[in-house]
Amino acid sequence: MEVIFALDILAGLVALGFLGLFLLALRRWFIQRAGGTFDCSLRLSREQPGQGWVFGVARYTADRVEWFRVFSYSPRPREVLFRRDLEILGKRMPEPSEEVALLAGTVVLQCSQRGRLIELAMSEDALTGLLSWLEAAPPGQRTNVA
Repeated sequence: MEVIFALDILAGLVALGFLGLFLLALRRWFIQRAGGTFDCSLRLSREQPGQGWVFGVARYTADRVEWFRVFSYSPRPREVLFRRDLEILGKRMPEPSEEVALLAGTVVLQCSQRGRLIELAMSEDALTGLLSWLEAAPPGQRTNVA
């Protein structure tokens, strides 16, 4: 009797795990369905080198980039980067201590939004797309692309 009860609990936990994975995949599909998404890690603090990176997905909209954590169930973006407030400070290659936390072949883009330092790590292709999106601002809108 105890073995059957333990197997029922185990089966329930496995089903719950699959449900969680399914919900994560469904959330990502909803984020990506409109198009204009790219893989992008984000770091807000540089207190400890190589730490603080969070893997996510960024999505373009008309005047902002919305950044979502990959391993979250929230339908809302964790960070919103407005085109008019985003200032590109420079780009660099990941430091050796960062390479473990980032996808292979990424470039780190150093940005500022209203005086707050933000680092984005993305592929070269995604970087080209982001810089093009920033430069394609409507007439009269200030953009600062280094």
